[in-house]
Amino acid sequence: MGLFKEFKEFAVKGNMIDMAVGIIIGTAFNKVVDVLVKQVIMPPLSMLTAGINYADRKYVLREAAPELDGSPAVEEVAVGYGMLIEVLIDFLVIGFTVFLVVKFMNRFRRKAEDPNNKTVAPARNVQLLENINKLIEEQNDLLRKK
Repeated sequence: MGLFKEFKEFAVKGNMIDMAVGIIIGTAFNKVVDVLVKQVIMPPLSMLTAGINYADRKYVLREAAPELDGSPAVEEVAVGYGMLIEVLIDFLVIGFTVFLVVKFMNRFRRKAEDPNNKTVAPARNVQLLENINKLIEEQNDLLRKK
């Protein structure tokens, strides 16, 4: 019964919803990056390299042979390194984009957490604690003077 209670707390606190939203956005982002790489980045790269289509690039280990005199056909055995190049480019685009998003979010987080920053109002509980601290200091000053 403890496992069910923990799961309920996990789901109610919003962690599950946040995770689901992240997965959905990540899936959509993956489609955008896939199109960006295949339709925007790879064509000019292919043009710069004399029209080479990287998805079709491969290293043939064994050539294919058709069926001859009753012997079975032999399929081609090849290492497709072209798709690896495209996937690495996908990875670099995704990694760089995530880096920029995290950097952007950290800048706002640092700005919001900076106590000297007057453009962002501090949270209400922080204001109350500051007021309490000032009152305690005033009270201590009064007690010292007596």
